[in-house]
Amino acid sequence: MNNSVDVVVIGAGQAGLSGAYHLRRAGYEPGTGFVALDHAPAPGGAWQFRWPSLTYGKVHGMYDLPGMRLTSDDADPERPSSEVIPAYFARYERAFELGVVRPVHVTAVRDGDDGRLLVETSAGTWSARALINATGTWDRPFWPRYPGQETFRGRQLHTARYPGPEAFAGQRVIVVGGGTSGVQHLLEVAEVAAETTWVTRRPPVFHTGPFGQDQGRAAVALVEERVRRGLPPQSVVSVTGLPMTEAMERARAKGVLERLPMFERITPSGVAWADGHHVDADVILWATGFRAAIDHLAPLRLREPGGGIAVEGTRAVRDPRVHLVGYGPSASTVGANRAGRAAVREIQELLDTRDGRRSPERIAVGP
Repeated sequence: MNNSVDVVVIGAGQAGLSGAYHLRRAGYEPGTGFVALDHAPAPGGAWQFRWPSLTYGKVHGMYDLPGMRLTSDDADPERPSSEVIPAYFARYERAFELGVVRPVHVTAVRDGDDGRLLVETSAGTWSARALINATGTWDRPFWPRYPGQETFRGRQLHTARYPGPEAFAGQRVIVVGGGTSGVQHLLEVAEVAAETTWVTRRPPVFHTGPFGQDQGRAAVALVEERVRRGLPPQSVVSVTGLPMTEAMERARAKGVLERLPMFERITPSGVAWADGHHVDADVILWATGFRAAIDHLAPLRLREPGGGIAVEGTRAVRDPRVHLVGYGPSASTVGANRAGRAAVREIQELLDTRDGRRSPERIAVGP
């Protein structure tokens, strides 16, 4: 295997596959012009790890990868998304011969000689002139810390290890988190649990009716502004609110969506608030989201004082060789597709400029 390439792509979820596709379209060959590294054992990105009850019909929007549709014949809404989407990704990798190398764990990216980057991994070191980082968030579940957390005698788990509702039958469950996953867990668990309590840091915001392009662009712009300022990115969903579905309307009528503010501490038998209110529980389910998995980029010192990596488009402001896709405003399936294309265009221009060539001499990156 040639460990010296023009571009290394880290991650083979939606964003990484989009980047690899557009690199091929721009004339970079797998194994020599670029390599895509993925730490997962099989195609599918984070989707392969989703809970069985998250069927494809419940997925919060899935945009086709560039160049290949996910047809209705392949996307039975009753099948688990952990089956539908990995199968689609596997077909995609084969169809475009992307040559994804897995399982490979990237430990660090640092400066090398002659302006190159060294990508250190469990399978050796790759030398690259540019990098597309598409590592997503699934590997960094966020667990808030509260006083007394270690004393709780029940079970605590995070969305990343959510097994489906059956595991909570007959139990008293506290669901923490006001995002899409938290609401999905709550609605499922409430069907089988003895009792559910929903706790969120902020009052949830629901929206009804169509969510159009104008609203979507405004939400993405808010997330993009944070990233441009070097602040840790928020999810797009965090600024759009929650769509009020028929299932959620039914749950609200039953009182399932009655929300409590965050508790002050955790006790051996449950959780307690400052006013003395206490709720007993067998399980605390933390649906508290994820953080960007970018620790391997630490040697490059890309972080700003605000804690995030400042990004213009997809390019890291502190290092034009590094592009982050699926980060911040591009952390949606459609955003990841567009970011992959944009990253390749900028990398193409950067490398051609350094080689003394004009970008049009390469094959144009496709739409």
